[in-house]
Amino acid sequence: MINIAIMGLGVVGSGTADLLTENRQLIERRLGQAVHIKYILDIRDMPDSPYSNLLVKDVKVILQDPEVSVVAELMGGSHPAFEYTLAALEAGKSVVTSNKEVVANFGVRLMQAAAAHGVSYLFEASTGGGIPVIRPLARDLAGNVITEISGILNGTTNYILTRMWKGGVSFEEALSEAQALGYAERDPSADVEGKDTCRKICILGAVATGRLAQVDRIYTEGISAIRLTDVRVAEHMDASIKLLGRMVYQDGSLYMMTAPFIVRHDNPLSRIDDVFNGVLVSGNYVGDVMFYGRGAGAKATASAVVADILALAAGEGPVCREPWREAGENVPADFANFVSRNYIAMSGVDSNAIDVIFGSVEYLPTVEGEIAFLTAPVSEREAQDNLTRLSACGGVLQSRVRLF
Repeated sequence: MINIAIMGLGVVGSGTADLLTENRQLIERRLGQAVHIKYILDIRDMPDSPYSNLLVKDVKVILQDPEVSVVAELMGGSHPAFEYTLAALEAGKSVVTSNKEVVANFGVRLMQAAAAHGVSYLFEASTGGGIPVIRPLARDLAGNVITEISGILNGTTNYILTRMWKGGVSFEEALSEAQALGYAERDPSADVEGKDTCRKICILGAVATGRLAQVDRIYTEGISAIRLTDVRVAEHMDASIKLLGRMVYQDGSLYMMTAPFIVRHDNPLSRIDDVFNGVLVSGNYVGDVMFYGRGAGAKATASAVVADILALAAGEGPVCREPWREAGENVPADFANFVSRNYIAMSGVDSNAIDVIFGSVEYLPTVEGEIAFLTAPVSEREAQDNLTRLSACGGVLQSRVRLF
């Protein structure tokens, strides 16, 4: 029998406890031993919870119990989750987590602590919800140089963009719907401004390269500026707009970013709708590999948490063979040098000025009073310089979305 402790009885913590309880016999038969929840840490009094007899409020109860070998940190936020995780690892207990904020910010230190104390730090549930992506990326594709990772990594934003595309509603209306359905928080900024996706591509990039980039060095742009007009233009292009987290090599430099992209319908990411997530991984030998499934929710995320618990119970070691290293100042590369085509919509300027400044462009249909066009491949720096020049001619930028 393996004794575990769960830190946090919120949505994911409750889902994990439910899964381990409901599927107890199946797990025991497949694993060859029982997984027993000995403690659940939460500061709240929950007398009506089916797990009320397991609740403790002092983390020391867990840390000082030698029978607990695995801790599931499902608290959310950086603090005290980071401190509790570090303490558990230093106490000789393996830790599994769904907490992308802690993994993205402190992954190097926590993996080094785990290695130093002969335990493991696993985080399959931190990215992609219930989609198995981290373990396949770290192990099954370990013989490949990973040349690109591009993913729809946030179900809330994907739901909003899907409703704009298929329902013809505005961003504000789609966000209200998402909040009413429980897909978006009352304060949705972490989702719609791209912070959540940024943390997840940071983690996937570290799994692929062994180097953890600083989150604040990753270019991050959300979807709050996307208009229904832009969605309609993308539809005219036989494409849809998706918020993507990307890690991609370009001319030998490694770029990382989170931003909306226009994705053609011949790309499988374009057809992933609602709250579903998808991750497209390219390796130099395997080619393209696609991962798809529910990216959030109690049950999906609990499935990934329990997968890590069972891997530890089965004697598997760390998912990444060596602890990560800090990426350093050159990873990711300066986003100003990243090259892409752009969809741009402007008002207050004519096509002559656009032709002179941007050169060869492809004009698109748009609303009255605006000119919309596609640029040739251009660096971020050059695109910004050209937009500044058009602004000096009286142009007002209405929208800009990169092409995938």
